[in-house]
Amino acid sequence: MFYNIAIYIYGFLVHIAALFSKKPRKMVRGHHVVYQLLRQQIEKDADYIWFHAASLGEFEQGRPLIEKIRAQYPEYRILLTFFSPSGYEVRKNYQGADVVCYLPFDKPRNVSKFLDLANPKMAFFIKYEFWKNYLDELHKRRIPTYSISSIFRKNQVFFKWYGGTYRKVLKNFDHLFVQNEASKRFLSRIDITRVTVVGDTRFDRVIQIKDQAKDLQLVENFKGGSPTFVAGSSWGPDEDLFIEYFNQHPEMKLIIAPHVIDENHLVEIISKLNRPYVRYTKANGDNVKKADCLIIDCFGLLSSIYRYGEVAYIGGGFGVGIHNILEAAVYGIPVLFGPKYHKFMEAREIIECKGAYSIRDFDELKALLNRFFEDKIFYKETSALAGGYVHQHSGASDKILKMINF
Repeated sequence: MFYNIAIYIYGFLVHIAALFSKKPRKMVRGHHVVYQLLRQQIEKDADYIWFHAASLGEFEQGRPLIEKIRAQYPEYRILLTFFSPSGYEVRKNYQGADVVCYLPFDKPRNVSKFLDLANPKMAFFIKYEFWKNYLDELHKRRIPTYSISSIFRKNQVFFKWYGGTYRKVLKNFDHLFVQNEASKRFLSRIDITRVTVVGDTRFDRVIQIKDQAKDLQLVENFKGGSPTFVAGSSWGPDEDLFIEYFNQHPEMKLIIAPHVIDENHLVEIISKLNRPYVRYTKANGDNVKKADCLIIDCFGLLSSIYRYGEVAYIGGGFGVGIHNILEAAVYGIPVLFGPKYHKFMEAREIIECKGAYSIRDFDELKALLNRFFEDKIFYKETSALAGGYVHQHSGASDKILKMINF
């Protein structure tokens, strides 16, 4: 009862926010056309497999499994839903799915209407998606339902004394494919036993991205034969450190792909540079060779740019937490990041295997970079360990496929 009230209140607040903000407005508009879209696009005689992702990150996590199913079982159609506009707006034209739409709010009437129209043969919820009414109804209709790449921690509501309702939600899953042994242990304590540790499908995705990486001639021309430091998803506190090092070392080149690309932030970055720079959108065959710093002022290139670096730095570690380290590590280069990484399992593990290092200040960054550029044995060992870590943890998608009856 309380859950349903909370969902109704949340939906009401989103509609209010839509009057003042673009993001919730897109969500509300998307919800208005969901049922019409399903009526138009769902083929009544076809069998659909439904994947739900909260946002873009979860979609990328589930993407290898979506594409393997599509390749191995072409008789099935794919229905892909998103909760967040940041996922739907970017991937609404994704060619790997037959139907892409928003997931209506988890109200009982919405759930029945959605499932009546979609009529999926099985459903996959990626990582943290635990919508009570959807899962209850899927269970009632005996539609096989799976959680993939999920991860559980002892401070989650499922494991609290007051979390009985949420524990029942987990029992609706036919199987949970979790990332680690700790998750399996936590679930066993609340009598959830249909669990298999398969790892994280994100490892499969970054290998897929690496294999599909673009050749970027401008970046190739910029790099030349110089050792290059690539900073991805950086914020101001990150930039203060590595730009200071860059300014002091004329032998190296720097590529910065900031997390926030707006004019104010770009001007702030430029003000810190003491060496020639060029913005990617203004670069050409001539001026890019004269620059020592290349600023990536557009989206969609970072995962391909890491391949041009000798060392990668991942931003966010001096703020809310580091961004995606796997996209860099997959290229077999050392990875550095700030001190706020402990809630990310892959960051802790790659540090333990010595494929990455966390730094707290400029002196630590300087010491590590000096060693990477001067000690070839240390550099090669760290590089091999970084790349090896990613490949050793791949294969989750294949493990899941082997356990599902299509």
